Amino acid sequence: MGDAGVIGGLTFAEGRPGAFLRPYVTEFTAYTERYEEPLARRQPPFAGMVVIFGFGEPLGLSGPGGRERLASFTAGLHDTYVDTTTAGVAEGLQVNLTPLGARRLFGMPMGELANRVVPLEDALGPWAGAAVERLAEATGRSARLALLDALLTRRIQAAPAPDPRIVRAWERLSATRGRVPIAALAGELGWSHRHLAARFRDQIGMTPKSVARVLRFEHAVARLRAGRPPADTAAACGYYDQAHMNRDFRAMAGVTPRGLVAPWPECPIAVAG
Repeated sequence: MGDAGVIGGLTFAEGRPGAFLRPYVTEFTAYTERYEEPLARRQPPFAGMVVIFGFGEPLGLSGPGGRERLASFTAGLHDTYVDTTTAGVAEGLQVNLTPLGARRLFGMPMGELANRVVPLEDALGPWAGAAVERLAEATGRSARLALLDALLTRRIQAAPAPDPRIVRAWERLSATRGRVPIAALAGELGWSHRHLAARFRDQIGMTPKSVARVLRFEHAVARLRAGRPPADTAAACGYYDQAHMNRDFRAMAGVTPRGLVAPWPECPIAVAG
């Protein structure tokens, strides 16, 4: 087990995915949240997908896919924010997946989940309900994290491996934080721009251009949270200027860069970022 801690009403323990899962799972966390009053948060997008195996009070979710109250759910790759409301006692496990990990776990076109939050059983079928029941019965966070690792490993190992060309394209986009030209990326693979976009929608969830925009945004958020000046961040992340970065933040997070970083410190439990 990795880090553990308490932040306000949140108690959590972070797990370290096993060797097989590391290319597909960026983190997983066992948590309990307990609040006297409902807590509202805005979760900005990030370049991955979230799965929540929940046992307690359902979480209120509001985003482009509509409004839901769900205990166990998945949030597909987003290019905009999701607002959440936690009330009472919420308990469960959160898994952050790379898009390629999500494609193997869900075994469905990722475009069907893009900018949506859906009940976990809608995306994973009966396996989801059985997994939630087993995880809820496990005693303690360490046991739950170990069981989660085993459940995910078995399911992902049984799924087809991703297209190696999409793996290569995803790795190039990630390594450059979205700055590699999409035409150059298609040329490297010997594909047309249209074919690359179609393959990305299937295996990643969005077109390469949309994914690059999320990666650029994620990079900018990380720099701003590290205290880097907005103007320097805009230049380093490939925005035309600071005004361009401000427009992107308003579209993707609903606020300015300063507004995103100041009131919402980074937290291990996040639906879309």
